[in-house]
Amino acid sequence: MNDVVGDLVLWPAVRQLELLRSGEISVVELAEAHTRQIARLNPELNAFADFDAERVRERARKHDAWKGQRARRPLFGLPVTVKSSIATRGLKCEMGSLLHEGDVPSQDAVVVARLRAAGALILGTTNCPEFLMAYETANLLHGRTQNPWNLERTPGGSSGGESAAIAAGLSAAGLGSDSGGSVRVPAHFTGICSLKPTPGRIPGRGHLPPCVGPFSILGAIGPMARTMADVALLFRTLSGQDPHDPASPPVALREPGSAELRTNTIGFFEDDGLVPVTPETRAAVQAAAAALRDAGFRVEPFRPSTLEALRQLWWKFFVQCGAMFYSPAIAGREHRLSPIFNEFLGFAAAVPPLTAAQLLDAWAELDLVRSKTLAEMSKYPVLLCPVASIPAFRHGEREWIVEGRAVKYLDAVRHTQWFNALAAPAAVVPVGNSPEGLPIGVQIVARPFEDETALGIAAVVDAAFGYRPPPMARS
Repeated sequence: MNDVVGDLVLWPAVRQLELLRSGEISVVELAEAHTRQIARLNPELNAFADFDAERVRERARKHDAWKGQRARRPLFGLPVTVKSSIATRGLKCEMGSLLHEGDVPSQDAVVVARLRAAGALILGTTNCPEFLMAYETANLLHGRTQNPWNLERTPGGSSGGESAAIAAGLSAAGLGSDSGGSVRVPAHFTGICSLKPTPGRIPGRGHLPPCVGPFSILGAIGPMARTMADVALLFRTLSGQDPHDPASPPVALREPGSAELRTNTIGFFEDDGLVPVTPETRAAVQAAAAALRDAGFRVEPFRPSTLEALRQLWWKFFVQCGAMFYSPAIAGREHRLSPIFNEFLGFAAAVPPLTAAQLLDAWAELDLVRSKTLAEMSKYPVLLCPVASIPAFRHGEREWIVEGRAVKYLDAVRHTQWFNALAAPAAVVPVGNSPEGLPIGVQIVARPFEDETALGIAAVVDAAFGYRPPPMARS
């Protein structure tokens, strides 16, 4: 392969694109390198929902045959993956459910159409928990996805197949989705980067299920990659208003320079005062804060007073309303549901159903709490905090002892839920490690529509720490 090293698949996407543009490698060669990595590692990781090596080779040959303007597109020839809840023409997008077994969309989601238009080579679709309602990726359709850092642990959810593939070099970058931490927790668990954008800045039309009602605030399609430069490239390439999506805003792309970024005072906190985090998680937040100070940023302790109110509202809309949304689709077919989705339904059933008045009150309260949070962020427009209380957990674990206290499943990942309710952009960067060597990320959050600020500051943290490959990923 023209003297290119065997670990090419672990290089940043931007570097892989440079090699393609310079002619040092062909699209076929780069695709073949990823195909070999998939053949070597996917039997253990089980990251894919749909992948066919010959189909990828055929598409790569077509890419290499294209000349001129088409070959100068921003993602030309880059091997990428897409979560199997984002409609991708010709590939299985089953949302991890037996109820959708064999579903192959005939039309791309808007963001996938933009991926293709930018020249990306789509390798396949990746595994997710049934109907996306879990922080662990397992289902009755494709089975369980493993974490490349430790096969006994989960890569997170719901974009767990995506995070495992990217972390282990099966894919250069890709797309996940996030209504409660689903691109951020997997990035944290597998040691990669991601961004949950402001909803609509990357169009959500074509996501399965649709991002409508409360999920137009909670949910977003987000880029995932090994570096923040790669994540930013995907954001720049794929963002922009979808005129047919009422949740997609006409916000122009910005490129804030380092001086402008440093005008933002960053407020950091290590926990929410209610649920503890591991010592290594605290250390990661402190290390990221120190790196930002060293880079010339003003970083001060600050924690919004509204976090628990945001979490409670997230619970009402994600858990209770989510169960209500799915109820008609699963009626009479409950025997075909996976244990993980039944667990989600159990969380919803443990509290009385929302009345119409309660739902209306919650909707109004969400606006009021968001307004109060944004007012508190006037002085601290950027926040630095944990992604979760713990690193990647063992498959099936649902409670942990942290700092001498029991921490339950959904409480351990509350740190991401706040910012879905706020509809704020939040990036994740790997910073630290657990005693077992598992990755620990931190979260950089900006105000709604200030995605470029989150990306720019996260890039500073990434430059100080950044991606390390899992040992199994090395050839």
